[in-house]
Amino acid sequence: MAIQQLSPDELLTTTRSVRKRLDLGRPVPMELVRECLEVALQAPSGSNRQGWEWIVVIDPEIRARIGDYYRRAVHAYHASGTAAGKLYQDDPARAEVQRRISDSAAYLGEHMGEVPVLVVPCIRLPAGRLPEGNQAGLWGSLLPAVWSYMLAARARGLGTAWTSLHLAYESEVAELLGLPGDIRQGALVPTAYYTGDSFKPAARVPLDDVLHLDRFGG
Repeated sequence: MAIQQLSPDELLTTTRSVRKRLDLGRPVPMELVRECLEVALQAPSGSNRQGWEWIVVIDPEIRARIGDYYRRAVHAYHASGTAAGKLYQDDPARAEVQRRISDSAAYLGEHMGEVPVLVVPCIRLPAGRLPEGNQAGLWGSLLPAVWSYMLAARARGLGTAWTSLHLAYESEVAELLGLPGDIRQGALVPTAYYTGDSFKPAARVPLDDVLHLDRFGG
């Protein structure tokens, strides 16, 4: 498939989480997923270890079972006080944005198992177990590659969403996928063609609200 002609800034600022607009009925060629993963493999990793592993799930039964775990996790999330739709209630404009996000997340929760491709990026633990204390280096060797995958997908007409709620059932999904004990999951990325093409930069807090010079508060 031809790559869309997007400037670097346009690609970076219009790669949105796609939930309701994933085309659940249109198959995604494995060749296209492989192209996106080839881009992902160019991401940096600590010590150039490249310890990532990528599980691409296309089997309908396995997708359905992962979707069931994800649905349960989404229900628990929406019942919690940290759900997106319950935040910023004192700011009407922002609360409306949060409500839309919450609605789309709920939709994906009900349909995750129907998405044609589920990508589960994983990291191999250097010592066979999670390190104690600071884990930034470990996950920092995987997450940039996941974002690269999502950017490559956007450029090829595919929609994705960064999700991790399935990790509430991490051990169950690991068993389902046959993961050995030294392989840990970092995310669950639904991947499908999308409907519509109205992607644009999202509203964000002003840079000066979060920018600090030299030290916090500076």
